[in-house]
Amino acid sequence: MAAPRAAPPRSPPAPRRPRLLLPLLLPLLLPAPSDGLGHSAELAFAVEPSDDVAVPGQPIVLGCRVEGTPPVRITWRKNGVELRESTHSTLLANGSLMIRHFRLDRGGSPSDEGDYECVAQNRFGLVVSRKARIQAATMSDFHVHPQATVGEEGGVARFQCQIHGLPKPLITWEKNRVPIDTDNERYTLLPKGVLQITGLRAEDSGVFHCVASNIASVRVSHGARLTVSGSGSGAYKEPMILVGPENLTLTVHQTAVLECVATGNPRPIVSWSRLDGRPIGVEGIQVLGTGNLIISDVTVQHSGVYVCAANRPGTRVRRTAQGRLVVQAPAEFVQHPQSISRPAGTTAMFTCQAQGEPPPHVTWLKNGQVLGPGGHVRLKNNNSTLTISGIGPEDEAIYQCVAENSAGSSQASARLTVLWAEGLPGPPLNVQAVSLSPTEVRVSWNEPLVNTKEIIGYVLHIRKAADPPELEYQEAVSKNTFQHLVSDLEPSTAYSFYIKAYTPRGASSASAPVLASTLGEAPAPPPLSVRVLGGSSLQLLWEPWPRLAQHEGGFKLFYRPASRASFTGPVLLPATVSSYNLSQLDPTTVYEVKLLAYNQHGEGNATVRFVSLRGASERTALSPPCDCRKEEPTNQTSTTGIVIGIHIGVTCIIFCVLFLLFGQRGRVLLCKDVENQLSTPQGPRSPRDPSILALNGAGRRERGRDKKRVDMKELEQLFPPAGAAGQPDPRPVQDPGDPALCEETQFSMLPLEGFSLLEEMTSEAKSPFAGPAAALPPQDGGPGFLSEGQATRASTAPAAQPAYSGQ
Repeated sequence: MAAPRAAPPRSPPAPRRPRLLLPLLLPLLLPAPSDGLGHSAELAFAVEPSDDVAVPGQPIVLGCRVEGTPPVRITWRKNGVELRESTHSTLLANGSLMIRHFRLDRGGSPSDEGDYECVAQNRFGLVVSRKARIQAATMSDFHVHPQATVGEEGGVARFQCQIHGLPKPLITWEKNRVPIDTDNERYTLLPKGVLQITGLRAEDSGVFHCVASNIASVRVSHGARLTVSGSGSGAYKEPMILVGPENLTLTVHQTAVLECVATGNPRPIVSWSRLDGRPIGVEGIQVLGTGNLIISDVTVQHSGVYVCAANRPGTRVRRTAQGRLVVQAPAEFVQHPQSISRPAGTTAMFTCQAQGEPPPHVTWLKNGQVLGPGGHVRLKNNNSTLTISGIGPEDEAIYQCVAENSAGSSQASARLTVLWAEGLPGPPLNVQAVSLSPTEVRVSWNEPLVNTKEIIGYVLHIRKAADPPELEYQEAVSKNTFQHLVSDLEPSTAYSFYIKAYTPRGASSASAPVLASTLGEAPAPPPLSVRVLGGSSLQLLWEPWPRLAQHEGGFKLFYRPASRASFTGPVLLPATVSSYNLSQLDPTTVYEVKLLAYNQHGEGNATVRFVSLRGASERTALSPPCDCRKEEPTNQTSTTGIVIGIHIGVTCIIFCVLFLLFGQRGRVLLCKDVENQLSTPQGPRSPRDPSILALNGAGRRERGRDKKRVDMKELEQLFPPAGAAGQPDPRPVQDPGDPALCEETQFSMLPLEGFSLLEEMTSEAKSPFAGPAAALPPQDGGPGFLSEGQATRASTAPAAQPAYSGQ
């Protein structure tokens, strides 16, 4: 490695060291102008210290200026510890800190490197500035030196060097000890220490050095020789990417350099794109050299994966390389906390929202001290909301929201003012709480010492000691009562109580809280369910009681045949168990099962169940609780029974309707008997009854030839006309002797599935009479009538045997 030197023997000149000029220091040394900005009602920073790099042995000033109501006291902290003023570090009049000779940790003297904070305080509270990290300027040795290379005329050569330093070193290049001409378009210098030479020529041959410089030092790398050979053969060469983009992590407003060096014959065309397909844009974007992408003033939106592609001209042949760019953003506030004033005893809330990349972490300070959740302080929404309930004089302070991530930090402050009305009473005194039972506590107190005349009542605040403050509830008490019975509490539980006195002008401060625990009691009877598992086994089910285990409790189980006097047991079960199986039982016996819970206060009442194992399929339980966890076969059996029951019920309804319909229409069938009786005998009757044949649609024509006319009066007595009730029948009267009167009457039995009953097929246009059913008004879809389409279907259906003969 080359030794450091003060300056190279030729250009470029050695970098200038910083000098402390008096005109630049005067604004920091003079007090801040009193233009009214420094006398705001609150305390806030107008100037905060920032990160900086100091030169060892040189002075450095950390800026700080505060606005607020005087007098304001300013101090400084280093690494969280208050920094005492000395001859080494001086507090300037405006609050800035000057370190006269910045030093490192050498020879036992402490180093001045560290995190510095400016602290300001007045009568309203205290605020702390953001942390400023101060580091010493350094320069390391080169850990990557440029390497010798050989290139063909028209080709590409690349040199690289790497070195670390604070601040970041400036890299320049020399050729044969002379700074290279940066105006030469074939020479490309990248900020990260890369030199690219394109379109190589013979005069490019020489020795190249990398020169790194910052305020700490100047260093020169080893030399690297470039040899340019004769012109290439001109043969075709596939495009190839020699160097692709590296992964970069930057902070907003910095410059990103994505390198891409490609070779080939013919010379490839280099293009850039984003892997996610989003456009790269044009603002702040430029291409340096033959393919290096430069993004100036990067933002978070520039983060992504960038792809460099080398394309052979006129073809689709291409090679790609990619690198990821991560842009971080320091924390900044999108919503600052606002100063508020609230009456004593109420709730104060501050909201602070910050953004950054990565997302910042938010913490709260109260007068410069970290404030965590607890007591009456709550943090919600990832610490973005600070809530203080039941505020008092001790809560009056300046609260700061500090947002911090790996890219930086920021702070914002707000003041809480607690309003107190004049003449308010003091806090109630001598508050005591005494447990009376497992569910009751008596709280007593004495009235305040001062300003008691205007008290209109007291409010008792109650909560479980283990619960957060937001679960607190209150009970009001009259002004002449100095004790209160709190009921409906949980056994063996600790409670917190405090009380406030109220007047028309506001509430007093809270009394000191007191704690009391309710008395314990034996547990209640557990809910017990019994399930029959088989012919000789039972399963007992109940709900687990986690709290029972906290009080040295559990369950006791007893069981016996109902005919016996003594129980088997107890079977001791832990509080976390919720089931137990009994096996090898007598399936012909009724069993009594008893379950009780116990704790250190005794045994509770038992839950008793009687269950029979007779017929395991019946699952008979004399005191069965609701058990919704039925097995699948049981559900299938129950569903089958319901379906069968529905079918049986529908069948019964259908047969009842059939019976009624046939009962009304039986009189219609009498016309056939009357006709047969009044007609002239034609010899011995056929073995088959003509009426049965008529019901089946048989023998119509034979009867039609030999029928005699029937006496109209007799028929009218049997079948009163439809207009007998005083309403004339509009239909034409037909001779009762007409064979069509009875011959056109037939019955058909339709399948029950279609819900078609035994229906009467009668042509109303030809029938002079109407039976009792015919006198009813026609109903659409009624059980005794068919529509025209239905009548057609009924007449063409096969005839079934009649349910009765009509005699």
